[in-house]
Amino acid sequence: MLRRAAARAAVPGYCLALSLLICAPLLGAGYLLLRDAVSTPRSWLTDAALGLSESAARAVPQDFAVALASGFLDGGVLVTVLLVAGLWLAGWGAARLVATVAGAVMSGAAAGGQLLAATLAVWNPYVAERLLQGHWSLLLGYGCLPWVALTVLRLRGGAGGRDWFALAFWIALAGLTPTGLLLAAVVGGVCLLAPGGRRWPGAAALLGLSVAAALPWLVASAGGSLGAYRASGAPGFDAFAARAEPGLGTLGSLAGLAGIWNSDAVPPSRVGWFATVATIVLVALVLTGLRAAWRRPAARPLLVLAAVAVLAPALAATGVGRALLQAGAESFGGLGVLRDGQKWVALAMPGYALAVAEVPGVLAARWPRLRPAAVSAVGVALLIATLPDLVFGVGGRVHAVHYPPGFAAVAARINADPAPVAVLPADGMRRFGWAGPAPVLDPLPRWVAAEVLSTGDLTIAGQTIAGEGDRARAVQRLLLDGADAAQLSRAGVGWLVLEAGSAGELGASARTLAPLTPVYADDELRLYRLAEGPGPAPSPRRPALIAAHLSWLAVLLVGGAGAVAAGLRRPRRDADPH
Repeated sequence: MLRRAAARAAVPGYCLALSLLICAPLLGAGYLLLRDAVSTPRSWLTDAALGLSESAARAVPQDFAVALASGFLDGGVLVTVLLVAGLWLAGWGAARLVATVAGAVMSGAAAGGQLLAATLAVWNPYVAERLLQGHWSLLLGYGCLPWVALTVLRLRGGAGGRDWFALAFWIALAGLTPTGLLLAAVVGGVCLLAPGGRRWPGAAALLGLSVAAALPWLVASAGGSLGAYRASGAPGFDAFAARAEPGLGTLGSLAGLAGIWNSDAVPPSRVGWFATVATIVLVALVLTGLRAAWRRPAARPLLVLAAVAVLAPALAATGVGRALLQAGAESFGGLGVLRDGQKWVALAMPGYALAVAEVPGVLAARWPRLRPAAVSAVGVALLIATLPDLVFGVGGRVHAVHYPPGFAAVAARINADPAPVAVLPADGMRRFGWAGPAPVLDPLPRWVAAEVLSTGDLTIAGQTIAGEGDRARAVQRLLLDGADAAQLSRAGVGWLVLEAGSAGELGASARTLAPLTPVYADDELRLYRLAEGPGPAPSPRRPALIAAHLSWLAVLLVGGAGAVAAGLRRPRRDADPH
């Protein structure tokens, strides 16, 4: 019994060890602040957190969930736990998916195949690049994909109530971001195409759960954020297209699970000839096991999906593909979710995992003297060796930061008297010396219980991608033109923050600041209180957005609690002689 328990714990334990090895720099005190990733001690249920701001609803229900949970658990700890959980779930789920599809037990080639699948799911360029871009919540959704696949396959085989609850939980957890939910829904839908079993009950459940979990961003988008996106020209398809690595081209980069649009969010090992070697090794492992995996009917839809997940972003990155997507998004703003084409290569992971899991058995059958355990050990070593700098936060580039005390002081003053906040410099991204060399999002909007005006503009390689924040842009123009405090007050600004520790565009704002007396000042921050003028009226849509977020939360909590309860009852029933 102890041996069996140890065998069951081996794969999840191994996956947890890999995840902790990657996230090690975040395990101590401090906060994740890197490009798009922002964690703060506490977040609040502001209009922006609910998707009521001008900007497109990209961070719902993520900001809602973090705001709720950070009332009980420090936000830095929360984000680190969720990030580690996402990587752990990716590896463990890939191994479980292999066992489900192959009907394998933990022995011989099956055990080695599961370890290979788990390693590929956790240790790959997609994980490294999304970590460097700060997409922690996307990685949590990525970690749910194999669990969605195996749950749908179990339901196709007539599994019980536990799996219905589990499907709800995994869909909602992946749905912490819109992209995560779409990825999960696609994987679940593809698994419904596997031959045999019942399709329609699972299809109905998948559709209903996906809609319920998507309500936060569907309701927010229906209220006008998509219109704002269209009005801004649906920008960004050229800048966000998948990137070709040297010597590989776009298709080769995507086949190696790499190719993120931001060349600065790439591990050093992916910028030279070594990237070609690493891609050849990964693709060779997948191709070696592909035929054997194809013989398993349940694997075929996921293998086809893997091919599409590589080919479609490559086509979208061509001139014709970018033009078609741009035109589509200008007509239907919802297509804007497709502009970061490389993120969809996450859909290849379950199929890749199923293919590499077959490698020990394939090679052992071809050369009987080869032991499956030795083959799997070499395969694991190769996968890790082809991305050596993923260890320890991608070579220390993903690390915890310590906020200067001024941020807590400024947040406390604003939270004591909430009013709309304007921030200088005008740039959307910040470069703080204490946060490292990479640009970061301003942490202030997630730290205060007031609206922080943000244009959403993004500058990439000298090209400015316009955001949707028209009101914030008007206030920004006033500041850069040196408008007086009365004009800012009439525009509805109650607080003005100068983040002196970050370089950026200040224009003639010195004329605005000169007659004002800061209520707080240090080397990093200066805070000014203005005579608040008429701000925007409270949105009548706030109750609807809260209800939509509660719908998502209900799916998550009921699904998780139901799966746990059903799992606890099952052993009792199995042990009941009657």
